Amino acid sequence: EVKFVESGGGLVQSGGSLRLSCAASGLSFFAYDIAWFRQAPGKEREGVSCLSNSDGSTYYENSVKGRATISIDYAQNTVSLQIDGLKPEDTAVYYCAAGLYSCTSSSVSLEGMLHWGKGTPVTVSS
Repeated sequence: EVKFVESGGGLVQSGGSLRLSCAASGLSFFAYDIAWFRQAPGKEREGVSCLSNSDGSTYYENSVKGRATISIDYAQNTVSLQIDGLKPEDTAVYYCAAGLYSCTSSSVSLEGMLHWGKGTPVTVSS
């Protein structure tokens, strides 16, 4: 059984930082593109960042570019997303996901994701 457990979300003031983590069991990150998505209230789920397992490319959504860093610990099978300079518009539930042929340096495919975590909420107060 594949299981993802996200952590690190919470309430933070504007300008602060968070480090989201996702621990996976039942699969190896070596075999997948790994991504973070988010879904704000009333909005569609959107890709935030991903890391391609084929060539190591990374993608960042424009609004987080320069503020976010994705990293993977393959030994621990965990993926992290560090976001600095948080803004109220970063408020959302953040999900980690794994997929195939889903990540390039310019995009991440929601439809390509095969496995999802249950999400961790992030609230940024102004």
